Parts: sequence; structure tokens; C-alpha cells
Amino acid sequence: MKWMRKLVLTAGMGICALAMLFPIILTFTNSLMTEAEIDDNYHLIGKLVNVAAGEKNTFIHLKLIPDWVSFGQYAEVLVQKPVFLHMFWNSVFIVVPIIVGQVIVASLAAYAFAKLRFPGREKLFVVYLMTMLMPFQVTLVPNYIIADKLGLMNTTSAIILPGIFSAFGVFMLRQFMLHIPYSYVEAAKIDGAGQLRIFYSIMLPLIQPGMAALTVLLFVDNWNMVEQPLIFLEDAFKQPLSLYLAQINEGARGVAFAAAAIYMAPMVLLYLYAESYFTQGIQLSGIKG
Repeated sequence: MKWMRKLVLTAGMGICALAMLFPIILTFTNSLMTEAEIDDNYHLIGKLVNVAAGEKNTFIHLKLIPDWVSFGQYAEVLVQKPVFLHMFWNSVFIVVPIIVGQVIVASLAAYAFAKLRFPGREKLFVVYLMTMLMPFQVTLVPNYIIADKLGLMNTTSAIILPGIFSAFGVFMLRQFMLHIPYSYVEAAKIDGAGQLRIFYSIMLPLIQPGMAALTVLLFVDNWNMVEQPLIFLEDAFKQPLSLYLAQINEGARGVAFAAAAIYMAPMVLLYLYAESYFTQGIQLSGIKG
């Protein structure tokens, strides 16, 4: 019976994995089809009209393997539509500073909350974590007012600065640092090391999996941002790629599939590169010391 339960569990997890991977596979394979082949596969509106008229054969044919592999859509996106690459680099120049800044700020703050002993540390941390409970819409108005008063509207700084100072990274790295024995810090103090030396030479090498996991989570979250650029960036020339995907013409489905495939590529490659660190960082960040 044990092997039967294991088989059923494995089969169920495999089905769930395929269900989650199917949209990604469908997007990539359809990006290699010609526009005519895609039009032959998707006629949802026409089929619904036929249903109303009492006709049958209303199924949509979803193809995973193209008849002819075509890279024309990628050429159109990358060469004939320079706005795509421009917005791609807009996303990069927004996301990278947020990730680098938040990892630096979060690691320093997490070290203070985890290893420095000062009065009111736990209460201050609880107050700090209260910002995690607030949805984006709650802090939107104060952020908008502050950005407007500082003259940051319609600039990427209005998105980058609030993104750097986030409680999530502090919480995650603090939980990771609590797993590191405090005896390491005491031994370094005996050897005459200061707090910065302890943080740089001892803590940073030990929390690399946690920092890798935080980097992946921050990249996915900020790469897909929509509300912030819509509100703070009035100039469409400064907006990121996440907003451009919704503006692609519905009649150019091949181009839309190719753009979506390129848009997903950085997230997939980053996860594959940091998969082991990501898994280890997520596991250890939930352990209390």
C-alpha cells in the first residue's frame, strides 16, 4: 500500500507540473509558428458564432509542434520593432537597481535584527514587519505624494527608491541569519573583528543561498510589475516591457507569442542558474534559531 500511495502522489504531482508548464510550452512552440498556422489553430470567436447558429465542431486545435519552424516573429520583435528592445532595457534598468539596492539594505538590516543586541530590537522588528501586511494600494497614495513633492514623478527613481526599502527582504534574510550560531560572532569579536568585518567576512559568505533566493524572488516580482509604472511613469517611452506586452496588436498573435517567450526567458534562465541556491535559501529562511 505504501508504494501505491507513493505512485498516486507522484502521478498527481506530475499532472500538476505538466498543467503548470503547459502555458509556457504552448507559448514557446507557438512562437515558432507562422502567422497563418496560428490563425488556423485559434478561431475562438468564429466557433462561438457557429455554436449560436447551431453548428457543431466547435473545438479549438491546440498545436504544440509547428509544421514549419519560423523565426520571422522573433526577427520582427527584435529587429523591426525597436520599441521592444528599448522597453526591455527599461525593465532591466529598473529591476537591477531595485535588486542590488534591496539585497544590500536587507542584508545589513537583517544582520542588525538578527545578531546585534540592543533594547527594543524585537518590538522594532514587529513594527517594521507591519509594512509587509499592508497591500500595495495602501502605500500607493503616500508614495505618490512623496514622489510628487520630491519631483520624482515620471522618473524611474519613483519606482526604484520605494522598491529598495522593502521589509520582505529584511524578514527573509533575518530568518536565514537566525540559523547561523551566534558563537561565530563571539569568536570573531574575541579575535578583534568589528561589526562590519564580521558582517562582510562571516555573514555574507554564509547567507549566499538566502541572497540568491531573495534575488530570484525580487526579480520575478519586479520584472512583472504593472501598477507602479502605470502610476509613476506618464511617458510611455520610459515604461518597462511588462506594459508593452498588453499593447501588442491582437492581429499579430505570432509576434505576441514571440514577445512573451523573450519576456519569460530571463526569469527561466535565472531560476535554472540559481535553482539549488534558491531551494536551499527558501528551506533555511524558515528555520528559527
